[in-house]
Amino acid sequence: MTTDAERAAERVARQSYGKLIAFLAARSRDVPAAEDALSEALADALRVWPERGIPDKPEAWLLVASRRNLIQNARHRAVQAHARPAIALAIEEAEARMADAAEQAFPDERLKLLFACTHSAIDKSVHTPLMLQVVLGIDARAISQAFVVSPEAMGQRLVRAKARIRDAGVGFTIPDSEALPERLSAVLSAIYAAYGLGWDGLDGEDGGRGTLAGEAIWLCRALLSMLPDEPEAVGLLSLMLYCEARSGARRDADGNYVPLDLQATDRWNAIMLSEADALLRRAGTMDRFGPFQCQAAIQSVHAARRLTGATDWNSLLAFYEALLMMKPTIGAQVSHAAVLGRAKGPGIGLEYLNAVTASEIVNYQPYWAIRAHLLAETTEHQAAEAAYLSAIGLSDSPAVRGFLMKRLAVVRNGAA
Repeated sequence: MTTDAERAAERVARQSYGKLIAFLAARSRDVPAAEDALSEALADALRVWPERGIPDKPEAWLLVASRRNLIQNARHRAVQAHARPAIALAIEEAEARMADAAEQAFPDERLKLLFACTHSAIDKSVHTPLMLQVVLGIDARAISQAFVVSPEAMGQRLVRAKARIRDAGVGFTIPDSEALPERLSAVLSAIYAAYGLGWDGLDGEDGGRGTLAGEAIWLCRALLSMLPDEPEAVGLLSLMLYCEARSGARRDADGNYVPLDLQATDRWNAIMLSEADALLRRAGTMDRFGPFQCQAAIQSVHAARRLTGATDWNSLLAFYEALLMMKPTIGAQVSHAAVLGRAKGPGIGLEYLNAVTASEIVNYQPYWAIRAHLLAETTEHQAAEAAYLSAIGLSDSPAVRGFLMKRLAVVRNGAA
């Protein structure tokens, strides 16, 4: 049975993982060492807290314990390296800085760590996965699902990237104006990927999802406070708020999944939608249209149903065509096919889906769900059944699986 102490340790680990890692790594310049130190501290908490009680400030307790582990491990490595004076001096300086921080609320330096993960010394393909794991504590299995690679391959890439941060002496700073645009794009992508993982429920069907989604929104707000005139950062925050405003309507009273076009708009968060609208208008005054603003505009069309009672599918089609010109991702292609099916007919949507590269969609659950729906609309019941089975097998959400199984039953009844 899970004890109160175990639940407390799990809660603080979820809430503070990235903040603790960022603080420790910014001072040690060694992400794997920071992760090891925090893991040891969490293990200590699970052993000590049930006996002595949960501390008044669990986060501070973990910081002190992690700091101690980090310094002890560094000392051990220094001894192995014959205690070179430079290493010993660095340890003393780190200990002094961390001791000062432990006496007060320590700074949240996750943004610095996000930018460190996008340094040119690190392969671009691993920027977003690295940020997801290091800053937000998402495990390699969940990340591998999002990026459609094996957990083993993803784990190896992450290990190499963290070692590269250490070995290349990557600085934990906000880049200068010359380097900022390219690295900012990677940071925004990582924040949105984190939100997407939370939204899909890969980190848990209830509180975990909300925690991760909330962390992504917080990170974007923090980034925007530093870069208030960056239109894509404004667009990303608008996009996430449009989506988050609907979170309460994604399940009915019995916990069943409700798709967007069937959601009750009176269950959407009007205050959050109003902020999203204002942010999108603000981004539009900055004279630089990017993919996050385009995705926010797509969500604004869906949000307008609360006012008009209908969805403007032709406007959605135009925005998706613009998005595909800027960022032709598999997700955008599949969503475009779904909108084509509504605006031009299911046969047209299927034609578009059939042109998608097969290797990109084998394990991509939304593709199979949309394909199944379009096939059912064209009464190709046998093919629709096979697609629904694929979508069900690839879904990590019990609620979504239940919804798809009901749709599958309807198809089977129609084929009988």
